Amino acid sequence: MLQDIEPYLACPHCARPLTLDGRTLRCPGGHSHDLAKQGYVSLLAGDAHTGTGDTADMVAARGDFLAAGHYRPIADALAEAAVEAVEAVEAVAVAVADADAGAADGVDGPGVDGPGALVADLGAGTGHYLAHVLDALPGRPGAALDISKYALRRAARAHPRIGAVVCDAWRPLPLLDASAGLVLNVFAPRNGPEIRRVLRPGGTLLLVSPTSRHLRELVDALGLLSVDEEKQRRIDEKLGPYLTPAGRREVEFTMRLSAEDVRTVVGMGPSAWHTDPARLAERLAALPDPVEVTASVTVAAYRR
Repeated sequence: MLQDIEPYLACPHCARPLTLDGRTLRCPGGHSHDLAKQGYVSLLAGDAHTGTGDTADMVAARGDFLAAGHYRPIADALAEAAVEAVEAVEAVAVAVADADAGAADGVDGPGVDGPGALVADLGAGTGHYLAHVLDALPGRPGAALDISKYALRRAARAHPRIGAVVCDAWRPLPLLDASAGLVLNVFAPRNGPEIRRVLRPGGTLLLVSPTSRHLRELVDALGLLSVDEEKQRRIDEKLGPYLTPAGRREVEFTMRLSAEDVRTVVGMGPSAWHTDPARLAERLAALPDPVEVTASVTVAAYRR
């Protein structure tokens, strides 16, 4: 799996290209990184802190909830947007090549084998969304990037073309410059300068973020973290210096969740860090079973 993304990887210490030698990635500077037996590789800098990564319990909850198909409309919308983004970039590349201006513009031709073929998922978690996108983009390799080794144990097995890499979203990403044609970011941290650096010219970031209506039936009832109405504006402002907005769509639907489903969706997200288990159990018992819950997200595209 890792050999599919090897041509795009950079050493976290010196940013030079990495080469796979057996079960070890090596760079010309003498740094080496061994593959874990679970299939992922850690490309964290030596002073990185992993305390913000999802725990084993959070990853298990996310795996169960996503496998049940509750967020399938979000995955479908993301895959559709990914296909549209790739088709747009390849159409431009063909036009540039036909005009014999490829070298001047720095735009490579289309195809799954050249620069820009990589799909990188920043904050990939279990690899669920990346796998769905790769199914819609045959032949393209995918890099699942996350700080949680528990999540990447699952991501490494989520799809035959996924390579799983432990890294910190707030540090330089272990990818070469202009190595990705598409970056995914689903409910995850966003590092604008690094996303721009790893995107090829014309490449696209697809960002999925919750609206203020997301899980609204549970927020007050269970005391969960809420999403304010200015979230999308703040995202646009932070990405503005690095990427250009290229369209967005809202995906909103109703889920019928059992009490166990509700417990799982709470346990897999940021509210898991901020809820008291005893108080949560008390509030859960007061909810109807099943309960209708709104899922509401924005799928936004940004282009380099």
